[in-house]
Amino acid sequence: MTDKRNFEIVYDTELPGTPERVWNAVTQDTPAWMFPTDQWPDVKTVNEYPTRLVSRMDGPDGWFNQLEHVLAPLDGGRTSLHYVHSGIFADNWDEQYDGASKHTEFYLHTLGQYLKYFDGTPVVFTDVQAPAASKTPDGFARLKKALGVEGAAPGSTVELELDGVGRLSGEVDFANENFLGLRSPDALYRFFGRNAFGAPVGMTVHDFSGHGNSETTAKAWSGFLEKVYA
Repeated sequence: MTDKRNFEIVYDTELPGTPERVWNAVTQDTPAWMFPTDQWPDVKTVNEYPTRLVSRMDGPDGWFNQLEHVLAPLDGGRTSLHYVHSGIFADNWDEQYDGASKHTEFYLHTLGQYLKYFDGTPVVFTDVQAPAASKTPDGFARLKKALGVEGAAPGSTVELELDGVGRLSGEVDFANENFLGLRSPDALYRFFGRNAFGAPVGMTVHDFSGHGNSETTAKAWSGFLEKVYA
């Protein structure tokens, strides 16, 4: 029996940058803070630049996925964002909802990091998945230990020397039991403890250095993750 039910995830936050810059980030610059969305067959059901955007995807049997962004200017060149993600999950509803709602905070935090430190800079995006062995309950904890950042709080500086990856200097910008964000002077590194939601641990690299190479980055981090979960 399919467990098909509606869901709604609502999140309010403030972001650095004007509504016009935030609009650009959520419509064109998604590889810089989330993942590329240019292949999504969505329909802009509301397109009121730069204050309200509703993007919707529809599928069979009433399925839909909808994102709403409501933007308002604040003092100091900042923007308030009212974000609503709604739709229908089929199968493993609780697990899917838990994962999606917790990802929301991390993605929107990363959006803020992009806008504050790298806004408008060309990016090379790389997505890397850890081996299936990372799906164990301690999978994400093992990664943080291998990185040498277990227990590190946001704001902590890191100087890492990672086998096959090299030196990584920067700052922990996000850390909780499910997600970890590291920011270097020229990149955002995002680590996802999706083992908590029944999937392998994953990571993305958003490289703003101007000389990033996705294949090289993927090979280096894949090798590192394979050793972590060997």
